[in-house]
Amino acid sequence: MSKPISRRMHGALDYSAAPLVAAAPALIGFREDKTPATLGYVLGSSILALTAFTRAEWGLVKSVPYKTHLAIDVVTALTSLGAPWLLGFSNNKKARNTFLAIGATLLTTGLLSEREEMPKYR
Repeated sequence: MSKPISRRMHGALDYSAAPLVAAAPALIGFREDKTPATLGYVLGSSILALTAFTRAEWGLVKSVPYKTHLAIDVVTALTSLGAPWLLGFSNNKKARNTFLAIGATLLTTGLLSEREEMPKYR
């Protein structure tokens, strides 16, 4: 069955999400809380790095298979959803809700993205 998010669209979403996730502590207002702020910076940077290294039209290095990228997206989403409780910042409503939204968005995007690898060029 065809998925609504194409491989090309997935890359555009990732390149858009990375700076937003990294800027979330400042934009949402939890920059002073070190744990979720650091997680936001690391997560945003990781999304950017994974996207740049993915073997897809939009990858710069093209070393990580696209299906692996999608699997990492799902694991990252589940980690983001659990992070407020696992890392002890669930009482910070802004940070908690931000990571729940990030996790839900990553999970939805990962599950609704086309799974077909990029054709190999000769």
